Amino acid sequence: MMNIHVPVGVSARHVHLNKKDLEALFGIGYELNPYRPLSQPGQFASEETLKIIGPKGQFNKVRVLGPLRKETQVEISMTDSVALGIEAPLRESGDLRETPGIVLSGPKGSVSLSSGVIIAARHIHFHSSEAARYGILDKQDLSVQIEGNRGSVLHHVIARVSDHYQLELHLDTDEANATGAENGDTATII
Repeated sequence: MMNIHVPVGVSARHVHLNKKDLEALFGIGYELNPYRPLSQPGQFASEETLKIIGPKGQFNKVRVLGPLRKETQVEISMTDSVALGIEAPLRESGDLRETPGIVLSGPKGSVSLSSGVIIAARHIHFHSSEAARYGILDKQDLSVQIEGNRGSVLHHVIARVSDHYQLELHLDTDEANATGAENGDTATII
């Protein structure tokens, strides 16, 4: 495989809501207000934030991302998991089987999730045409090199392929801090 250069996106803790939970937290008929677009087409950070509360700790002002999803999902880092006092598993986004829950608190109410908290597995979004050009398959296991003062090679980076994606490596804040990577840096698939 040829070396493929990929922009880096660092993903801080955040929440994806379904309609039912959005209305429980913000009020009936409420709609998310886009704050800024994200790199993936149609995705946005909203103006709305929540408090997430675990058995041992909590985080305030956790950003809600849009658009709404079928299931509410909370994405945190391993460090966050320890601070909250929960054992969140490493998973691909959307894989919520056998995951711990958490309490979400908003301006109009709270929701006690029985499941839905994950540490998102590092992954690269590929548009289908790019994946075809590079010979990348959906769910393929890749390795990525990150340059810089804390340069590292990360293995087990999952390829995610869709007509709705734009090329970008997604790391959580723990991974970004460990490798010295920042938004907009470039990584290389090796």
